[in-house]
Amino acid sequence: MVAIIDYGAGNLQSVKKALDFLGCENVITSDSAVIDSASHIILPGVGSFGDAMDSIRKRGLEDTIKRAADGSKPFLGICLGLQLLFEESAESPNVKGLGVFDGSITLIPKNSGLKVPHMGWNSLDIQQKSGIFDGIGDGTYFYFVHSYYLGNADSSVVAATTEYGTTIQCAVQRGKVAATQFHPEKSGKAGLKLLGNFIKE
Repeated sequence: MVAIIDYGAGNLQSVKKALDFLGCENVITSDSAVIDSASHIILPGVGSFGDAMDSIRKRGLEDTIKRAADGSKPFLGICLGLQLLFEESAESPNVKGLGVFDGSITLIPKNSGLKVPHMGWNSLDIQQKSGIFDGIGDGTYFYFVHSYYLGNADSSVVAATTEYGTTIQCAVQRGKVAATQFHPEKSGKAGLKLLGNFIKE
């Protein structure tokens, strides 16, 4: 069963609908016991880094999420769920992230002539062609909505990048723990393929 972690952020129902479409048993929950017992965990999210971390801590979910992302079972962060796995974000100075991965989140450069937030479809340069990207080719398009991005993670964990005024590290993967800046649940067949790869792990 997949536990979709509810800490007060949005896009829960769209993730659930995608999993339902794939025929995967899933539940939206903020219950630590349910999350601990799930076979797979998804950390979704939209909104601000600081508000999300505040909500996670107020609900007593910080340690639960860190356990879920310790590498013992498949874990997937989506959009803000990727950013929260890192140490900090320029969006919310002095707010500590979950620190599952080393690195920080920064604002997409506004001097590139491109609109911020970045909203729309971008193609990926895939570095890790296994795990969540098994059977997904370079140049495949996924749907993005974000203003902040990951750019300084260790290359060993970067699974895919895209270009939007700068090089965006838009997916990370280390063992069973993965995360995407884009929204697979809003990315059509390619997104369903990625989610299917995740639930098969």
